[in-house]
Amino acid sequence: MVFKNILEIISFLTIIPIGKLSKGDGLENISKSMFLFPFIGLLIGLLTLPVVLISFYFFNQFVSAFIVTIFLIVLTGIHHTDALADFADGIMVRGNKDKKYKVMHDPRIGSAGTVAVSGYFIGMVIAISSITSLERLMIAIILSEIMSKYSMVLQSHYCESAWDGYSSLFTKNMKSKKKMAIATIITIVLILLISNMSVIGLQIFIVGIICCLVVIYISKKNFGGITGDVMGATNEIVRLCSLLSLS
Repeated sequence: MVFKNILEIISFLTIIPIGKLSKGDGLENISKSMFLFPFIGLLIGLLTLPVVLISFYFFNQFVSAFIVTIFLIVLTGIHHTDALADFADGIMVRGNKDKKYKVMHDPRIGSAGTVAVSGYFIGMVIAISSITSLERLMIAIILSEIMSKYSMVLQSHYCESAWDGYSSLFTKNMKSKKKMAIATIITIVLILLISNMSVIGLQIFIVGIICCLVVIYISKKNFGGITGDVMGATNEIVRLCSLLSLS
């Protein structure tokens, strides 16, 4: 059962073709198994390592950082990057909650979203290229993915949805303290093992938590809660800030 849930989450968070995902029961099952998200972060990080190794041996640090960034964005289906753009448009537009809702669900990207995505992309290239130690970079890539997925779990547990949508299922089904405890234990154990109990793991964990709390504050102030776009944006922001903290 757990294996099936993990496969569904992989299909949801990546473009890996492991079967079709139904919008009804599939999303319901994923929201109930959200506490397993850190494992998918581990998988994404591990899948990125060959790209890191090959690119850093054949290209300079800036080109290789560009390749790794593109790979991560494409592997996750560009969904979270698109969410970052919608999140930026939503917090920058003036007006009430309903107006922000309309802007965030507009398929067109506004100027704030364009700046946010451009800044994210440039920041990722700078962060990755600045980590000169290959071993340190590989550890950072994996840990940042684990932490970015955990941050979404954290938001779903402690926050309510700003409005009805996909996020409602996650916020409803992640209120269990037991599930939150399991997700936290999984995250801490993975970070300790991969970082070999070094300060890198602690640093990324603290940075990830701070970024998550900041986004929660901004989201509640602007929307009255979190949304699917907020969670997707948090994934990108936590990843970027985690890597920048080690650059």
